[in-house]
Amino acid sequence: MPKLTQFLTPRDISKLVSHQMLARQVVEGFCSGLHRSPHKGFSVEFKQHRQYVPGDEIRHLDWKVYGKSDRFYIREYDEETNLRCQILLDASGSMGYQGDDAPLSKLEYGSRLAACLAYLMIQQVDSAGLITFDTKVRQQIPPRSRPAHLQQMIDALANTEAGGETELGRVFHELVPKIKRRGMVIIISDCFGDVSTLLNALAHLRHARHEILIFQIWDKDELEFPFRQWTRFDCLEQMNNRHMVDPAHLRASYLENLEKYREELKRGCYRHRIEVVPLTTEQPYAEALSYYFAKRKHLG
Repeated sequence: MPKLTQFLTPRDISKLVSHQMLARQVVEGFCSGLHRSPHKGFSVEFKQHRQYVPGDEIRHLDWKVYGKSDRFYIREYDEETNLRCQILLDASGSMGYQGDDAPLSKLEYGSRLAACLAYLMIQQVDSAGLITFDTKVRQQIPPRSRPAHLQQMIDALANTEAGGETELGRVFHELVPKIKRRGMVIIISDCFGDVSTLLNALAHLRHARHEILIFQIWDKDELEFPFRQWTRFDCLEQMNNRHMVDPAHLRASYLENLEKYREELKRGCYRHRIEVVPLTTEQPYAEALSYYFAKRKHLG
């Protein structure tokens, strides 16, 4: 059985312990917690008055309003609830890439990022679930908030290996009916694929009223294209698809197409109110998360 410390060291935990992951929109849950609920109650933050109807509890009457208006009104409050977070980890072939100078492959980095997020959610008494996928959903662990649940997620992450080709849009469309309650969906992926198809699927998830956060994982080689000599490039998602090329002839067009792709994805996600957080595998993942959470809290 893999140990938690293989994915989350005490140093990592020390960087995360002071942070909270708060939903920015209304979520549904089962118990009192940190996040706004779509349901109105009588326990947390004042929402509105409504006229008394027979059957309402008298203890919720606002007697000050009655004294001024000679009418009975009930005070309603917003309930707060726990957050249900689904972590979607891309385990397609491209996530298996690891540059010569990178300490981890993109999948290994993403797995540790998922472990950090799951730990943080469960520590704040929220529910975390895990879905791994490539061409299809490989494993789905439903959200739970018990501390022992974290070990189940760690086991799944430890056994996840880079697989075959994937089309993110198709997989996300299939996942929408499987995520029953509105909450937070965190996608950990390099997001490689057709951008318009991906954005269409993300819009489908947003239509289901989920808050979506994407951690886009990069290897530095993919951003800088540092190759100088004749190099063989192997497709990590299609067997026997390899090419021997002179990088000097490709570099300018590659970087231009990369910039167009990133800009199109960024604009599309902004349009759907989806946050994209780019991370590279040489960044310590706990430090990167700590910086992101601090920035998220500052921006509200």
